[in-house]
Amino acid sequence: MKIAGIQKLTLLDFPGLMAATIFTNGCNFMCPFCHNSALVIDARENELIDENEIFEFLESRKGKLDGICITGGEPLLQNDLIDFIKKVKSIGYKVKLDTNGYVYPKLKEIIESKAVDYVAMDIKNSLKKYPLTTGIKDLVIQNISKSISLLKENYVEYEFRTTVVKELHDFDDIKEIAELIKGCSRYYLQQFEDTPNNIQSGYSAHDLETLKNYKNYLNSKGIYTEIRGI
Repeated sequence: MKIAGIQKLTLLDFPGLMAATIFTNGCNFMCPFCHNSALVIDARENELIDENEIFEFLESRKGKLDGICITGGEPLLQNDLIDFIKKVKSIGYKVKLDTNGYVYPKLKEIIESKAVDYVAMDIKNSLKKYPLTTGIKDLVIQNISKSISLLKENYVEYEFRTTVVKELHDFDDIKEIAELIKGCSRYYLQQFEDTPNNIQSGYSAHDLETLKNYKNYLNSKGIYTEIRGI
């Protein structure tokens, strides 16, 4: 596994659990508002962490941590992801996977093998705006639709989430996302934060009132929705 970073304690990333988070190197998207630019545009320059160091840390934290979150970048790009997850599970940890859902075959394999305990999939935008929002023109958009449908089959605990950006998301997009994810377990609207680490500057957050309007609409459609980052 190409691991570029580790957060040794998080109380937020894995719902209900004390966990550590590891950051995999590289991504197949170039979302302009992404705050992990070092894992995307500078991926080849990052100093990687040896897996043995990760497992030594996990062994030392047994009984104190409950789980590990694997995020990125995009973890599904890692060829040995499943083997890594199995090693983590063998120590006794639960595993949460963060993904953009684009590598559908790998996500399907992981879920069907029951390797992970929780999946958080980013819904970048309405499908028609995926090229704009991901920075990738030639997307096979069916991969996103298939990953959404797979998670809604409830083989694993999951959530959908969208980082809402004023310049990229409007009410019509929220309506289309609602149709896309209807029947899901839970959905989170995440407040955008402008930082020096974003891939591009010039983006801003919606005000709280707008996010509440979006939340109320989604809840009215039977989609359990909460706001994060406020």
